[in-house]
Amino acid sequence: MTEAVLETKKNAAMKLAGLARREANGEPDWLLDLRGKALDQFQVKGLPDRKVEAWRDTDLGRLKAMDFQSSTRESDFGGVERLEDLRFASLDCPRLVFVNGRFSTELSSDADSLGGVTLGGIAKQADANGSVRAHLGELSKWQDNAFDALNLAMFEDGALIEVQGGIEVEKPIHVVFVNLSNGQNGPFVVNPRVLVVAGESSKVSIIESHLGSGEGSYFSNAVTEIVTGDNATVDHYKVQLELESAVHISSLGSVQERDSNLRTTVITLGGGLVRNEINSVFAGEGGWSELNGLYLVDEDHHVDNFTRIGHEKAHCDSREMYRGILADSARAVFRGRIVVSEGAQQTDSKQTNNNLLLSDRALVNTKPQLEIYADDVKCTHGATVGQLDDDAVFYLQTRGISKEDARVMLIYAFAGEVVNRVGVERLREELDSHLLKWLPRCV
Repeated sequence: MTEAVLETKKNAAMKLAGLARREANGEPDWLLDLRGKALDQFQVKGLPDRKVEAWRDTDLGRLKAMDFQSSTRESDFGGVERLEDLRFASLDCPRLVFVNGRFSTELSSDADSLGGVTLGGIAKQADANGSVRAHLGELSKWQDNAFDALNLAMFEDGALIEVQGGIEVEKPIHVVFVNLSNGQNGPFVVNPRVLVVAGESSKVSIIESHLGSGEGSYFSNAVTEIVTGDNATVDHYKVQLELESAVHISSLGSVQERDSNLRTTVITLGGGLVRNEINSVFAGEGGWSELNGLYLVDEDHHVDNFTRIGHEKAHCDSREMYRGILADSARAVFRGRIVVSEGAQQTDSKQTNNNLLLSDRALVNTKPQLEIYADDVKCTHGATVGQLDDDAVFYLQTRGISKEDARVMLIYAFAGEVVNRVGVERLREELDSHLLKWLPRCV
């Protein structure tokens, strides 16, 4: 590594650490102490480079080259009318809206209409809500992950969703993070955060949207933590449509108790440099989880998906399916690890990663992994990288369909394997609409 590259890496880390130094603003002592530890850890770890195995295929040059001017900036967001114009911002359900990292009471809706559910900003709940103190920072990997540590040190506010035991929430809860950039004040940093606590035998669906608007570049560093109690069910959908000039790095940490069900779906549609990381752990027997992902990548953009499922208890099942579509000179990375601990007998786990290349210049690095320390398990994994089947295209042409339309139909069907698993109808319709708009310019 050259001295210039080392200096760039050092300067970027120092700049981010400097932005993380913040006023107490009436925060409780336990949170201030946690922030301080996280900042110390970030300064020790620094930004990862390609010598770190988990980052070997992803270059953070775009992030390190940013000359950050502030952590977040005040919003001049005009009102609900403009919010409605953003795709994936309005899905006809209760919503919590954050603009450049700050909770917006005006743009949020129906936040108080759900019985047995606590909704709101983490900042106002930090002192009085025991769940915030019990779980904040417990599931993220901030001791090992520099970006998780940076988020914990820097976040200004976040979404708290707490569902009491036995409550089934009828409508999905929508958390909207809007990042506004006018391109005049230089790059900024925003640290979205979500904490979900689902009580025993509860049921809830959550949509988490990360959307960019305007011009210019910024860095969105998101962390989500999900606690799924005994016999609880959580469906979590993350949709990311940041600006093409943005860097989006996110991590999701989850823990599942006895007989719980968790489905996470990560949809990546934007951003110039994107990294999605999931760390999911079975902490009780009889659990079930499903990890789905879809990434559409074009131009010279880069998307990295890293997942880890920890089977630490017996009689748990997991299913994982990630699919990617790449055009132009796009790059994608998939690393999926399934770790079965010694006592996790009767584990049943399946993992697949399929990639479709629409250009000879596109490139995918995929590495599914199994680590098995128990002897009574059923585990499989597989990965594919390929182009459209010429015979299938020709078959459709013989039925009077143009070559371009035939390609669109096949690609749409490929992506549909993930989209059709989305359990929220309005979100599924929006994804279909975006996909049909994106595909014709890539075939």
